[in-house]
Amino acid sequence: MKLSIIILNYNVTQLLRNCLHSIEQYIHDVDYEVIVIDNQSPDSSWKALISEFPTIKFIENTSNEGFAKANNKAVQTALGEYILLLNPDTELEGDYMKEVIDFADAQSNFGCLGLRLHDLEGNFLPESKRSVPNVLNSFEKLFSPFASKKLQKKGYYRNDISDKSIAEVDVITGAFLLIKRNLFLEIGGLDETYFMYGEDIDLCYTLLKRDYKNWYYGKHSVLHIKGESTIKDKKYLKNFYGAMLIFIEKYYKKQSPIQYQVLKIGLKVRHFMARIQL
Repeated sequence: MKLSIIILNYNVTQLLRNCLHSIEQYIHDVDYEVIVIDNQSPDSSWKALISEFPTIKFIENTSNEGFAKANNKAVQTALGEYILLLNPDTELEGDYMKEVIDFADAQSNFGCLGLRLHDLEGNFLPESKRSVPNVLNSFEKLFSPFASKKLQKKGYYRNDISDKSIAEVDVITGAFLLIKRNLFLEIGGLDETYFMYGEDIDLCYTLLKRDYKNWYYGKHSVLHIKGESTIKDKKYLKNFYGAMLIFIEKYYKKQSPIQYQVLKIGLKVRHFMARIQL
């Protein structure tokens, strides 16, 4: 089997249904399987999809294990040479999967790959191509209204790379992330220290440190309807900024203490600002 598509569901039954239909509509000439794992959704309507999509494997978690742990569990059951981590609030938009996999097969030291993502209004989603967080680009990300145009041209979001290009990048989004299954397992999968957010950055950075190449494949696009399963409340902010703190603690605290302290202060200030804006 060439491809295993892993979809983690939480409370987005209709979006998941649309996602699964798009897979059936557009993936041809690739031997693939789909594994859906539900993270104990309060809304149990997703179970109706079991009979609606009889060829798909469904896994039901007994608790909400978070993004990393649940995806890692699903990957353990996968049979494909490649795995595709795919959000349930995405939809494929063309018969391009074989082309994308052929591209990955042709690369030396292939790490992972992501496509061009856009929202319902057709707006490009800049998290499709990113840099590894450091002091300068994190300042841009956290305090973008105050960042200079020079920083914004080539910073956390790779605005120096055209949206429809094919290029090496540091970080792609976990909403659509293609990687070889053996490599995913070799590096230990997603770091389960993260409950939500930051896992994709950590995974991509781990690959870079091992001299693998991560690719942005902007030739083709995916619709991403963001945030439908996420309530933007204090818990969300804690998870989001907490994930970034985990990352800098892991990679900068010992290696670059000054950079670590600057990033830590910046994250705490931005978290505070976000809380008072709720």
